[in-house]
Amino acid sequence: MYFKAENLSELPFVAGKIIDNFPECRIFAFFGEMGAGKTSLIKAVCTHLNVSETVSSPTFALVKEYLTETEESVFHFDFYRLKRIEEAFDIGYEEYFYSGSYCLIEWPEKIEGLLPDNHIQVHITVDDKGTRIFDITENEF
Repeated sequence: MYFKAENLSELPFVAGKIIDNFPECRIFAFFGEMGAGKTSLIKAVCTHLNVSETVSSPTFALVKEYLTETEESVFHFDFYRLKRIEEAFDIGYEEYFYSGSYCLIEWPEKIEGLLPDNHIQVHITVDDKGTRIFDITENEF
């Protein structure tokens, strides 16, 4: 799948398409340079999933848990500051990734070898006009 968004007001549409087109998947890996819009898109995904809490990047904590209106967990990871892959083991990443809950992962390239085989990759790039381009693929082995 491929989408373009010329401004942030279009992110709810993109978020809905990402979630609705992969109803069985729970692991979403968001790739993109700093400032590409990973956190903004994750906020829109959380809104689509009916998270009622304020969503912000868990930069220093590595993971934040949000609850949906039906009390389901949504986990938001930010591995930007990860210095060693062992830190992912320290937070018990497997319990999150294999919980059946949504896991929304920023900077997944820092832990790529730990991602479950079946996950969705969301690659975000920004063109010279500021348009965000979303290339979404299902990673299956």
